[in-house]
Amino acid sequence: MFERLKAMLIKEFIQTFRDSRMRIVLFVLPVIQTVIFGYAVNMDVRSVPVAVIDRDNSPESRDLLAVLFSSGHFRLKATPPDQRAAQKLLDNGAARLVLVINPGFSSDLLRGRQVSIQALLDGSDSNTTGIVLGYLAKFAEHWNTEQLRKQALDHGAGLPGQVRLEPRAWFNPDLASPPFYVPAVVANIVYIITMLLSAMAIVREKEIGTIEQVIVTPIRKTEFILGKTLPFVLIGYANVALISLVGALVFDVPIRGSLWLLVFATGLFLMSSLGTGLFISTISQTQQQAKMSAFFIIFPAMLLSGFAFPIENMPTVVQWLTLFNPMRYYLVIIRGLYLKGVGLELLWPQLLALAVLGVAVLTIAVARFRKTVG
Repeated sequence: MFERLKAMLIKEFIQTFRDSRMRIVLFVLPVIQTVIFGYAVNMDVRSVPVAVIDRDNSPESRDLLAVLFSSGHFRLKATPPDQRAAQKLLDNGAARLVLVINPGFSSDLLRGRQVSIQALLDGSDSNTTGIVLGYLAKFAEHWNTEQLRKQALDHGAGLPGQVRLEPRAWFNPDLASPPFYVPAVVANIVYIITMLLSAMAIVREKEIGTIEQVIVTPIRKTEFILGKTLPFVLIGYANVALISLVGALVFDVPIRGSLWLLVFATGLFLMSSLGTGLFISTISQTQQQAKMSAFFIIFPAMLLSGFAFPIENMPTVVQWLTLFNPMRYYLVIIRGLYLKGVGLELLWPQLLALAVLGVAVLTIAVARFRKTVG
């Protein structure tokens, strides 16, 4: 048995790595994708281009704008003469925010009246707009506090009692994007690569006409499946190690939890991805058909995994569908290990779900394989 399995493994490794482009796809592209995701997929908003229409043009209005632009979140782009010109800046994307300070701002402020500043935002990117609104609300709160403090000092009185919120973000103190996305990149890349490789494993034998030769050999079907999947298991583990190394060295996102638990969880996750790929391979007639079928599963799995969008915000029916998505559980595990350093006592429900899904998918794939070539 071991000799036959060894021969099958050698054959699969030779077939996988003999193409230099495939080696680049398997080991170079994951590193590039990790770097791109870490730097490009960033939810932090800085240097928002702002157009300002200051119709008051007073020392108070200029002081307010100076404080606003000193925060680093906003950048003065233009000072259009009127709102029609400002509208053009919003239309062509040159500005994402237009601030309008009306006449009388300074006089109303000095008299203690409530003053308003109009903020016109580009709502085509709802996520960025929401973050910018949060920045503006925080700035307005800070500005009001400073004005109260100045008035109290000018009149020799103390400030009234206030409540001050002092937030602390655990696991990601700076609320940076890379710690959130880098662990997810591990799951996405491993899922894509291992599923695509396994999806083309059997159908490639069909397409080149060697499947009949394999059937008539003494190799058992279990040995054939192991020989087809074990190389991809090793490739999956190699990608996890490679991406984890890049995440730690480039983005300072180390693994805080147990490495052995990560290895175990990855093995359970690979059962699902390889099982799904094998099932696709048994029902496909060409490699192109297998690739298209794999992508038909991969992209919904990524979107419904919590990779970028919280599952709690999805409709109830969609939330039920995510229960059958192995990436959902693997993301919880890998983010828990990378960011929180939690262990088996908290992650066992996700591990159990991965085990159940992995066994179910592999069982279906093996049954279909027997039905196809047996």
